[in-house]
Amino acid sequence: MIHPHTYIHPNARLATNVKVDPFTVIHQDVEIGEGTWIASNVTIMEGARIGKNCRVFPGAVIAAIPQDLKFKGEYSTVEIGDNTTIREFVTINRGTKDREKTVVGTNCLIQAYCHLAHDCIVGNNCVMSNNTQVAGHVIIEDWAILGGMCALHQFVRIGQHSFISGGSLIGKDVPPFIKAARNPLSYAGVNSVGLKRRGFSNERINDILNIYRYIYNKGMNTTQALEYIEEELPASDERDEIVTFVRESGRGIIKRFTKGSGDED
Repeated sequence: MIHPHTYIHPNARLATNVKVDPFTVIHQDVEIGEGTWIASNVTIMEGARIGKNCRVFPGAVIAAIPQDLKFKGEYSTVEIGDNTTIREFVTINRGTKDREKTVVGTNCLIQAYCHLAHDCIVGNNCVMSNNTQVAGHVIIEDWAILGGMCALHQFVRIGQHSFISGGSLIGKDVPPFIKAARNPLSYAGVNSVGLKRRGFSNERINDILNIYRYIYNKGMNTTQALEYIEEELPASDERDEIVTFVRESGRGIIKRFTKGSGDED
């Protein structure tokens, strides 16, 4: 159902059962899938691709041009997967020539006042809590959860199944399966609660914990730890994911917290 007090460009493509509330504006070159609800006072601009059964709450702005002085008007998109919820006043910018798109996966919850800048890639089943601010070119992998008011530096990568505490400043990559907290942001153990909720056995969780002992607690540097893990610990999907993530980290991974490194006791 399309409310008469909306503006929808004739070239926008909406499935027949999309519901659009009053005072919303939908520009040309927009696609919206079946069962999606668009609330009042939403602005959906050129290049938006919104999947099925999504919910977009009042005040959201999707697919505005990048806030990037290098942007020269090149064609780009925002792609939002099925069953994703975009809460009030979220802003998601289009891509630039780097990736040509900004992506949010399926079954995500992007809470109020979050910002996703150009060329970000968010995986499936992710949660970004209120007022999280994500700079350009960031990658957030599946099942990651970010607490409220996190701020992510450009080009940072957040590993799958990780949990980051609210108010964190994230300038380094956060490896998969872990919790990150404190100031400066540091390794705070394995995200065992989240992993159990997603069906990981105690044995798999203990194996992950053992891998991170060598990265963070055995006094090895990163190169030594990775070599030991590959040579001495049994192969598993989790082991290979961790090793690959750390080895390919562009900004370097967060460290173990040590006294005197920040403002906490």
